[in-house]
Amino acid sequence: MTAITQLSQLDLDATYSYADYLTWQLEETVELIRGKIRLMAPAPNLKHQRISRKLLRCVDHYLDGKRCEVFNAPFDVSLYNHRKSQLANRDIITVVQPDLCVICDPDKLTIQGCSGAPDWVIEIVSPNNSKHDAHTKFALYEENGVLEYWLVYPYEASIYQFVLNEDRQKYQLHGMYAQDGLATPFLFPDLQIDLADVFAE
Repeated sequence: MTAITQLSQLDLDATYSYADYLTWQLEETVELIRGKIRLMAPAPNLKHQRISRKLLRCVDHYLDGKRCEVFNAPFDVSLYNHRKSQLANRDIITVVQPDLCVICDPDKLTIQGCSGAPDWVIEIVSPNNSKHDAHTKFALYEENGVLEYWLVYPYEASIYQFVLNEDRQKYQLHGMYAQDGLATPFLFPDLQIDLADVFAE
């Protein structure tokens, strides 16, 4: 079998599984969205990286000694409908790399990353991926059972916080936070994140 080392060796119109994805040795970073290859945006800019680092540091410090862990990209998260039991890699057709994700079930952690929905996902929105994060990934995280989803808008210095409703079917807007406020995760109500620090240049 020929090793897949270049994107040009793949058919971008074909449908692939996580098992396929694991065999690829690409220099480019890609995601699988319902079996379709999506080339990720170029390396995040300085503003994005600073916000990611500050959020990671804050959440990681809070979770120190707790059951949950936070991970930052690149980190594979294979998703499947949360109403189904764990699937084999060949049956999984969605693999994403969230900017940050918190996982509280250690059984979901694998050598490759996370198998199943994280408890909390944070995506930092840039102009060239806003539709992907706010629509495509929003729908994926909702249907696959990610309990809490944050969309962070660096240039507006704001965060939109979504939480699954009681029957875990649909996201509801739970909070909106601005640059000079404190953001509080639904899952961790005693954690307060100072956004003045997060969004500071």
